[in-house]
Amino acid sequence: MNTLYFVKARRIDHNYHYLGISGQDPEPACSSKAADTVTSCTVREVSEMCTKDLVHRRFPITTWLPQYNFSTFVQDMLAGLTVALTLIPQSIAYAEIAGLQPQYGLYSAFMSCFVYIFLGSCKDITIGPTAMMGIMTNPFVVQNNNPDFAVLLCFLVGCVMILVGLLRLGFLVEFISFPVTAGFISAAAITIASSQLKSLLGIKGDGHSFLESWENLFHHIQDTKPGDVTLGICTVVLLLIGRKLKDFVGRCQNSSSVQKLIGKMVWMVSISRNSIVVIIGMMLAYILESKGYKPFKLTAKGKAVDASQELFALGFSNVLSSFVRSFPLAGSFSRTAVNNGSGVKTPLGGLMTGVMVLMALGLLTSTFAYIPKATLAGVIISAVLSLVEFEMVPLLWRTKRVDLIPMAVTFVACLGVGLDCGMLIGIAVNLMFILYNSARPKVKVRSLTIETEEVLLVTPEQGLVFPAAEYIRDVVFRYCLTKESNVIVVLEGTNVHHIDSTVAKNMTLLVEDLNIRKQKIVFWNWKHSAEVVCRGIDAKMSKYFSYEDNLECLLQDMVAENLLSGTDKNTNGIEKTPLNNESSV
Repeated sequence: MNTLYFVKARRIDHNYHYLGISGQDPEPACSSKAADTVTSCTVREVSEMCTKDLVHRRFPITTWLPQYNFSTFVQDMLAGLTVALTLIPQSIAYAEIAGLQPQYGLYSAFMSCFVYIFLGSCKDITIGPTAMMGIMTNPFVVQNNNPDFAVLLCFLVGCVMILVGLLRLGFLVEFISFPVTAGFISAAAITIASSQLKSLLGIKGDGHSFLESWENLFHHIQDTKPGDVTLGICTVVLLLIGRKLKDFVGRCQNSSSVQKLIGKMVWMVSISRNSIVVIIGMMLAYILESKGYKPFKLTAKGKAVDASQELFALGFSNVLSSFVRSFPLAGSFSRTAVNNGSGVKTPLGGLMTGVMVLMALGLLTSTFAYIPKATLAGVIISAVLSLVEFEMVPLLWRTKRVDLIPMAVTFVACLGVGLDCGMLIGIAVNLMFILYNSARPKVKVRSLTIETEEVLLVTPEQGLVFPAAEYIRDVVFRYCLTKESNVIVVLEGTNVHHIDSTVAKNMTLLVEDLNIRKQKIVFWNWKHSAEVVCRGIDAKMSKYFSYEDNLECLLQDMVAENLLSGTDKNTNGIEKTPLNNESSV
């Protein structure tokens, strides 16, 4: 005897269509169907991955290269040359922060310039060594006394970033709030500056954390070398003056052509200030050493904003750079600003930057031995001083003072327990504020009299999720206990865009509690999706929802329905509405 089996295929227009299979075992049929489904889904996914839009998104060079021209190329090359003048001395200095030899800074600087040409989606961003990544890499190098750990870290960081970019998890960065970021950056800047005090003063020591740096300073302050102090302070002063020269350029924008030319030259001197002070310090050390003087402590001997796409590009930059002995890389704020100010048009500007770094790596490594550590310390300190978010405190005080708490916690934790743990602590504190706001949403409660009817209007001012389910129920019921039972409760849902099953269950319990008190309740102007969820918990909940334009119309409809249904008046003279009856409205 043949048996007829049915396999549910799909749902169209709320009706299920079935595929009948007669006289055969269902398991092979189901297996075959499942295999066909998996195959079709795989083919569809692969076909979607091969679309032109995906190619343009993953390889942004395909969007701007067809329109590229010679004038754009000239502007990009000039911008790349300008960025190189900033990148080369900064890379050498940031290698010092990471506890590596100077050449490692240049190893880390060139590969990302070439990779970002193909994968970068923003023309202004430059990827390379940064002070932040240097200070976070330092413990791995110092504790293991091996630069290979920095290279391994670079590779692993790149792999994680590629995975995050491919999975489109760039939105996770949005969970790091502005106050937490400000606290972290400020603490990192102070930590970096503190770690350079020993080089600025010419004293010995290995501490690179905030507390270790100051402890080492107090223990060896008597070993301060006047030559290093003088050179370091002069370096910082010259760099700060060079930074202020950019203000002069702004006043020359609407001047004569000669003044504009002078302003442009001053601007070039300003952005090249790091290279200038390093060259001056290196020449000074070489001249004095050739005459038998060694007033400075020198470096070691040298050897011959789509967030997911940016993470993807940064990840590949780290992975490929690890094969040329790089430590972890990130985007640089200062060099990005220089790139933008230089008039860069496309990411191809990184070509000139990368070539200049390779030339420096091939021709200048033998001169690294003459770079005074005090000069590099001055370059680092002057660079990170501008990162301290002094203006954030008065800004948050004027806007939202509670945001000062996660900022302060992040700042203190980063200085006390380290940058990585401090950042996590700051994020955790910030998430606690978010969870508290979700669990304790603001609720506006108003007592109104409309057409002789007393109404208790309850309006949640934000969306409702399961942590707030019992709270909103308790708030409404507590206010109801302060009123007579003839007061109509209107729970307005204009600001509630969605609810979950826990909220729906508590709304059902609230209706039951008020029914015991013989008190009417209406869910007014809630989204239809919320009604669907409540109806899934209890089908009778649909009669408590109303979508009238205003409260007057709502009450008039209630009175009209009472008259039509012939309901009796209660002892207070208020007509009972069908909203509290078992029959549907």
